[in-house]
Parts: sequence; C-alpha cells; structure tokens
Amino acid sequence: MSDVTIFAPSPTLTVTVENAGDADEIHIHAGGQGVWQARMLRRLGVSVTMCCSLAGEAGAVIRHLLEDDGVEVVGIERPGRASAYVQDRRRGERREVGAEIGDPVARHELDELYGAVIREGIRTGTVILSGPVADDVLPADTYRRMAADLREAGCTVVADLSGERLDAALEGGLHLLKVSDEELRDHGFDTGSMQALTEAMASLRSRGAGTVIVTRAAEPLLMLDSEGMLEVTPPKLEVADSRGAGDSLIAGVVAGLVRGEPARTAITLGAAAGTTNVTRHGLGTGDADTIAELRGHVRTRPLGHEDDESRGVSPDGLASLIETEEEG
Repeated sequence: MSDVTIFAPSPTLTVTVENAGDADEIHIHAGGQGVWQARMLRRLGVSVTMCCSLAGEAGAVIRHLLEDDGVEVVGIERPGRASAYVQDRRRGERREVGAEIGDPVARHELDELYGAVIREGIRTGTVILSGPVADDVLPADTYRRMAADLREAGCTVVADLSGERLDAALEGGLHLLKVSDEELRDHGFDTGSMQALTEAMASLRSRGAGTVIVTRAAEPLLMLDSEGMLEVTPPKLEVADSRGAGDSLIAGVVAGLVRGEPARTAITLGAAAGTTNVTRHGLGTGDADTIAELRGHVRTRPLGHEDDESRGVSPDGLASLIETEEEG
C-alpha cells in the first residue's frame, strides 16, 4: 500500500528535442503537475499511487513511463486524445512544435476516476489534489465534492490549485493549501504588502484551509496556520529552470507530513526540495541526499513581532486577523 494518493486528472506526454553536439537528443517523459509531485515524492522515498485518466496512444505511453518511475498507476483508460506536447530546445530556449490539450473526461469515466480516488485515498490516508491541464477537462465542482468526501473518510487533504478549482476545494475543506502570490493576484487578492498578504491568507483559512502556504518567486515563502505567520527562506542557488519548484515544494511538505512531522517542520523539507528542483532541468527531480543537506540551510522565522512592524504586521494585528477570519 502506498503512502500518498495523487489525483492527477490529465497527465501529459512530453517530447523534447535537445542538442547533443553533432546529433539530436530526444527525451520522452510523463509530465503535468501531479506527475512532478509524484516524481519528487519518489525521490524522497515516499510511495505514490496516482489516480488519473489515460486516453489513447499517449495515455498508454504515460502509464509505462509512470510505472518506470515507481508510481503505482490507477488509470481510467478511455478513447480519445490525451494531453501532449513537443518542444524544441536545440537552441537553448523552449520552442513549442506542437501541443494537444486532450479531450475532457466524460461523465461515466469521471465517476470511475472519482471512485478510485476515494478508495485509494482511504487506503493511503493522504491525498494531493492536483489540477488538470486545462479548465474544461472536468468540472471544477469535482474538487469540492472530492475534498469533502475525503475529509469525511478521515483523509488528510492537500491541494495545489488556483481559480475556480481553488474555490471549490476550499468549500470542501482542506488540511493544507499551497498557492502562489501571482495566483492570488489573478484571483483578485491584493498582495502588494505583507498586511495584504496576511489578510488574503487569513481569508483562505477562514474559507476552509487549515494551513496556507504562499510562494513568492525569489522571495521567502510564507506559511499561515493556527500559530500565526512563518517566513521560510531557503538558500539562494543558481536557477537552471524555475518550473516545477512549487510542485517539488508541496511534495517535500507532504513527505514530511507522512513521516509524522508537523507542518512547521515539514515546510523546511519542502523548501529544500523546491530549491533543489530549480538547479536542474528535469521537473520534479532532485537527489534526496542533496535535499537533506540543503534542508539544514533553510531558515524559518515567525512574523508578527515588534521588529516585523515595518512589514505591516503587528502581534495583535495578526492574531486579530486570524481570529476574525476563523469566526467569520
């Protein structure tokens, strides 16, 4: 039995052409948010079951690639087109040669997928809800129902979502939510100051998220829980590819949680995993020993003290915000 279940409704087949001196080098991988989370969890020694839909020829290839990565695949096989893309990186930058979003998941197939997530979630006890490749893959309300039912079954529910899917999952209830400040801005929140960010995060907690993590590109990430605000600063390393850092972050946090660490400790493993990922070209990749060493260099600092007033958050103000939002 696996440690973690990941709901990944539409994994992607990725084909990348790179320059290998006097020849072309072609890489074929499974990709997408849930896949990158699973890949990092496996690097950290956490076993994973992925519940996903697998369409057509690309879906069959995705299954084999995931299984080769050590992921247990519970796939709903269906006809049609899967998400896929081909990129050319022979000149350094990414140039998209072709892309396919894939067909939406039909109602009966979604019922089968939904049941698989509930079943596997109960078995593992911890579930990550990841997003689809496009909005029309499945109804956003699926996330509300799934979060509510998993919580009712006693599962720990973690989400890395945005837009309508974020709203739906919050309504169902989450133990932990990760979101970027850019996604918050796109969602209508003011993120221009620490005070505004605190209010936005407190709002998310009041709407159903027990713990909220906000990433801020190169700035320290923030975590808000019942104890208050925590600033987390990983070491600044040279960036090879920033994509996938957030997925590696949430994978590291979940790895800590399934090992029995509290969220305020697990966040340091997540920060180290995310930092390691940006030094590499493979998304959701990293060496476990490197991550462990980097973890010792992650700094955490509670915010809300008198010396943080320049950031717009006072002790009484932060406590009042959290208390007011929870009561509301």
